Amino acid sequence: MDTKRLISIVVPAYNEEEALPLFYEQLRAVLDELSDSYEIIFVNDGSSDKTAEILDRLTAENPAVHALHFSRNFGHQAALSAGLRHAKGEYTISMDADGQHPPKLIPEMIRLADSGYDIVLTQRVEKETKSSFKKWSSETFYKILNKVSDTQTLPGGADFRLMNRESLNALISLPEFHRFLRGMVSWIGFRSVILPFEVPERLAGKTKYSLKKMVRLASDAVFSFSMLPLYIGLSAGALFFVLALVEVVYVLSFWISGNSASLAPGWSSLMFMLLIIGAVLMVIMGFIGVYIGYIFQEVKHRPVYILRSSPVERPAEDKSSGTQYPE
Repeated sequence: MDTKRLISIVVPAYNEEEALPLFYEQLRAVLDELSDSYEIIFVNDGSSDKTAEILDRLTAENPAVHALHFSRNFGHQAALSAGLRHAKGEYTISMDADGQHPPKLIPEMIRLADSGYDIVLTQRVEKETKSSFKKWSSETFYKILNKVSDTQTLPGGADFRLMNRESLNALISLPEFHRFLRGMVSWIGFRSVILPFEVPERLAGKTKYSLKKMVRLASDAVFSFSMLPLYIGLSAGALFFVLALVEVVYVLSFWISGNSASLAPGWSSLMFMLLIIGAVLMVIMGFIGVYIGYIFQEVKHRPVYILRSSPVERPAEDKSSGTQYPE
């Protein structure tokens, strides 16, 4: 009887035809050295290049390789979610296909999990060559998110992590549509450890994470894990209420002193206050509108992704924990 553990590797891929063969060779070299058995689940996130053909070839060559193909591009977080849901291993490791999550760290991640940690997080150690804007925006984002949220997210964290079966079942049970997995992993708790790593250069191609996608991910993180925008609106309303009281006291002082003739007509100041108050109201309504929009998308219960083909069977239930996978 084969008593080896199963290690699941989940790899989202979007237009990575140049990097995929190189990454697969690196990953295979590391996994073949393990004493455990393994499966590799590639998730094709609606790629428009030859990524699908390469993945189909790999699945035909190696029975341990499986490929999930999305019907269109649903995004990196959706691709990760799909792979994690289909993973069957005792330990599941998620990583990117561009080579910037080095496979050589996998044995160390497994060693840390064997020592008693439920989740092994990784933290990027940025090189000096990284663009100043990207570094500044990343640091600013995590500072703001950790200040406004009750859930603390690891600065410089990556979606390169190991989760044991219990923690993965807990993550899969979260049904939300807008998914920020780094925050969700932090929210579920469990005993975790941080493994720093230096980010190598991409194996090939260019990054697929555009500024628009980064802004969208940041928006999902803030609005999913914080009510601060609504509190900002309340605070702004309270501030202008105080200013209105100050204005009333100021005007009354002229009447009490009998110097009401010195009051200026005040048309410009009145218009200024109306514009400011109008702007504040619009901002507050905008925040409320975003939250209502998120609620609207959640209550429709649309799936996070749709598979064009799914050769990997998803387990219906984990008997060890009793946690059912969401339908």
